[in-house]
Amino acid sequence: MIAKQAKGADFYGVLKYNQGKVEKGYGVVLETNLTSEKVVMQTKEFNVVRQLRPNLSKAVYHTSLSLPYSDSLSDKEFTDLGRDYLKDMGFDDNQYIIYKHTDQDHSHIHIVANRVKYSGDVVSDSQDYKRSEALVRKLEVKYNLTVLKENKESNVLSKGEIEKCLRTGEAPERLELQRIINEIIKHNQSIFEFEKKLKEKKVSIKLNASIEGKISGISFEYKGNTYKGSQVNRNLSWSKLKTKLYEQNRIDPIILQNTGKIRENQQEARRVRKTSESNSFNYSQQPKTDLGENRGAEKVNKPRIRRRR
Repeated sequence: MIAKQAKGADFYGVLKYNQGKVEKGYGVVLETNLTSEKVVMQTKEFNVVRQLRPNLSKAVYHTSLSLPYSDSLSDKEFTDLGRDYLKDMGFDDNQYIIYKHTDQDHSHIHIVANRVKYSGDVVSDSQDYKRSEALVRKLEVKYNLTVLKENKESNVLSKGEIEKCLRTGEAPERLELQRIINEIIKHNQSIFEFEKKLKEKKVSIKLNASIEGKISGISFEYKGNTYKGSQVNRNLSWSKLKTKLYEQNRIDPIILQNTGKIRENQQEARRVRKTSESNSFNYSQQPKTDLGENRGAEKVNKPRIRRRR
């Protein structure tokens, strides 16, 4: 299981982000001890308790807990896991909401909590990364999950992405892109249909090829940013994506010819060839030049001196 933590100053932003998932059908609220359902009112509830520690700049606690692709939990199990995580991280008397998101291939939950307890005490963030890692290993055993050695997962929200959504309340572009691709890839289709449907969603693709002409990678451009397929989701790398389209040996020549993708390695090969041909020029075919015949070819105009008689 992968845990990503972030702390922020604005409850509204992170609540808007998570509630947006719920309203779009990509998430559900598993459990909360708040009385309100609207983002604005939930924000007010959080801020009432927050005022017990007015000098605390970052009262927002946001974490995501993501399971490996091979694992799954029921909603009840996920709720229990979320409770256990909160309690062992020190949130035993705090406001919280546990969300389950369904917009990615792997199961995951998001937890939003107030670092200020009802008593006015503050949950310590000292060594929170190490404490979280140790707790995750413990929960993996308790819930019969795959035990991961390291917290490395390219398509899980990074700390920077979580902090950005805390500030803006907007979903990270990488997750928006992943959702778009996942919706389109559900249907069997050719690479051309795939590319066409992506363009309709303002997503463009770039195919990378080896010197032999085999497609070796795919990148997606969205909102001015370019992501490798594996950065969006490890199941969207070309090696895995091509199996959902057509066999590579059938589509490589067609794609490279019909889509107008100019491969950088082909350009480099042509440049090297041109340079090689230029360097092997046959000088014996050049007309000979007699240096003697050219002597004095360039005349120097000297001033004329008139002599007196």
